[in-house]
Amino acid sequence: MDGSSEMQMPMYGLQASVLDRLMPLYLAVSAEGTITGAGVTLAKLFPHAPLIGRSLFDVFALRRIGAITTMAGLRTRMAQPLSLARHDGGASLRGIALPMATGNGLLMNLSFGIGVVDAVRDFALTDADFAPTDLAIELLYVVEAKSAVMGELARLNLGLKGAKSVAEARALTDTLTGLGNRRALDEALVRILDLGRPFALLHLDLDFFKAVNDTHGHAAGDHVLATVADVLRTATREGDIVTRVGGDEFVLVLPNPPADQTLMRIATRIITGLEVPIAFEDKSCRISGSIGIALSSAFQPVDLDRMQAATDAALYASKRAGRGRATLAT
Repeated sequence: MDGSSEMQMPMYGLQASVLDRLMPLYLAVSAEGTITGAGVTLAKLFPHAPLIGRSLFDVFALRRIGAITTMAGLRTRMAQPLSLARHDGGASLRGIALPMATGNGLLMNLSFGIGVVDAVRDFALTDADFAPTDLAIELLYVVEAKSAVMGELARLNLGLKGAKSVAEARALTDTLTGLGNRRALDEALVRILDLGRPFALLHLDLDFFKAVNDTHGHAAGDHVLATVADVLRTATREGDIVTRVGGDEFVLVLPNPPADQTLMRIATRIITGLEVPIAFEDKSCRISGSIGIALSSAFQPVDLDRMQAATDAALYASKRAGRGRATLAT
């Protein structure tokens, strides 16, 4: 049975049903510390262990400045703020205790304090579970509205950040091949120079690509460029920067490059991959590539203009030597 039906004695001239309406979180405690009445809302907090007949101190740990463990100690804290922690680990409460008009019992009026949000959620409380003058529910509406607004703002902000990231990525990406573009190359070079890391610069120019465009059309040329991008991704390491800087020109930046012989093998592997015939519709497209390579370690201090000029010179040396080969600038 709930507290309103078990407690029939008037307190301060009020019946328990009236107290339920005015103070739905009240507790009535006998002189010996036994709970003799409990508000309807408070009873909801203990659905499996009714409060009536239990010792106040078995249910709650009472505190003011120090622990209160007896009725005598509680009487010394009349009308002072109290903290009631549930022994079962449930929601803590705040309140005050006042003497009853008759007998030596006490009447305690309790509230959830800052735990009201959790209590409403955990016990499915509504405005009917609070006193008509209690602003808790109105405050909860404000909190919920604020949370909803903040959540929507966070979602919009996240969307804006995502859109910004997408826009920035697109600004650094070659739309046809998905590789970095010239802007991405410039930023990567500035970044690696700031870090002071050694790197290799490879300038690749496709051989016989113009013939593909002239013979099979630009759609075939686009397909070949996309295939070249796949070959470059396969031949390079994670962390290497691969960019398309012109129609059939590509630049690779390899941080912490391997030894010269290994670097030349990578370049040769790229050229070998490019020379595999590329099928497009019913056509077979054939290309190759010439590569010029420069190492930052050969330039002290590192000078990007000189390095790029060195890769260009090495690239043209590869072209003059018959194409389909790589040359390391010295």
